[in-house]
Amino acid sequence: MEQKSLGVIGGMGPKATSVFFDKVVDRTDAHKDQEHINMIILNHATLPDRTNAILTNTGDNFLQAIKRDFSILESAGVANIAIPCNTSHYFYDELQKMTSIPIINMVEETIKEIYETYGEHTKVGILATNGTIRSGIYAKVSEKYNLNLYTPEAALQEKVMDIIYNGVKSDLDVDPGKLEELIKQLVEKEQCKCVILACTELSCIKLSEEIAGYCIDAMNVLVERSIVRSGKQVKPMK
Repeated sequence: MEQKSLGVIGGMGPKATSVFFDKVVDRTDAHKDQEHINMIILNHATLPDRTNAILTNTGDNFLQAIKRDFSILESAGVANIAIPCNTSHYFYDELQKMTSIPIINMVEETIKEIYETYGEHTKVGILATNGTIRSGIYAKVSEKYNLNLYTPEAALQEKVMDIIYNGVKSDLDVDPGKLEELIKQLVEKEQCKCVILACTELSCIKLSEEIAGYCIDAMNVLVERSIVRSGKQVKPMK
């Protein structure tokens, strides 16, 4: 299979981008440097906050700021683009119009994986930013695949945002137990078959093997699709 370069528009946030890169390296079936994927990573940390852009209807500011990134990646000759930020996918159609290079749709690929694993009418929980939740991007694709998406009630959602913004994005250590408790609530109390980790900041938190078994991490899905589209094979999860 032909090897292709991967473009990455990161910085949303920087830690999540570094985790994405590490995961691509770790999950690529490679045994020497030359067998890994060529990647162009733009850590565009100064991009406007995506949740704020959605909630204040200022998406044009975000789109204008990210526009030059596509020109850079086109000049670099990448074959596919990965954007490790769930909330930014609210603007997916507008982003794809900015470039002829295919952008891997993190949301679509994640929901498709859940559908293929659990089947129709599965009740699925989601942990994400307010922007992702209110944008309805996961709800829309879930409906397309006949999945029942359950969004957290207000008190639980507030805890999710605290973990994301006052924990990971603030470069503070987060007790995995806090996130694990929220996942357990969705599984045990709300009877969700699985839970989507639909914020790449949540992917930065190491979960226990038991709790991770209930989760579909959108970051991991994007990592796997990025590897395959770059002409490489994915190593099984350890």
